Amino acid sequence: MKISKWDKRFMDLSEAVASWSSCFQDNRHIGAVIVRDKRILTTGYNGAPSGVKSCAEKGECLRKKLNIPSGTRHELCYAVHAEQNAIAQAAKLGVSVQGATLYCTHQPCVICAKMIINSGISKVLYKYGYPDDFSLQLFDEAGVEVVNYKENEDE
Repeated sequence: MKISKWDKRFMDLSEAVASWSSCFQDNRHIGAVIVRDKRILTTGYNGAPSGVKSCAEKGECLRKKLNIPSGTRHELCYAVHAEQNAIAQAAKLGVSVQGATLYCTHQPCVICAKMIINSGISKVLYKYGYPDDFSLQLFDEAGVEVVNYKENEDE
C-alpha cells in the first residue's frame, strides 16, 4: 500500500493527539484519529476516564506498581485506550464510524481490536508495534484492513 499525503497528515495528527495523554511521562502516549472521506470524525488519547484521577495525578502508575507486563491484564489500568476513547467519543456525539479509517500511533490491543471491528471501522493504520498478535488475527478474520504505516511510508 502506498502511503498518501492524507495518510501522513492523519498519522501526524495521531502523534499530536498522543501528546495529550494523561499517563505517566515514561509510559506509552498513544493517539487515535478516526477519519472518513478525509474528514476527522473523532480523536482519542490514552488517559483516565472523565472524573477519575490519572496515574500522573495520583503520582504512580498502577501497572508499574503491580509489575504488569505490557500487552497483558488491560483491565488493571486507570487509562482508557486511545482507540476506545475515539470510539466512545463518536458514540457520545452520535457520529457513525461505519466504513471509517482509524489512524493510531500504536497497533491496537485485542480489546481495542474487538471494539474497532464491532464499531464498523474498516481500516486501521498504525505506526508502532504492540505485543498482541491475537488482535491482528481478529482483524484478519473480520476483514478489517490493517496497515503498518512505518513499513509502507517509503513506497
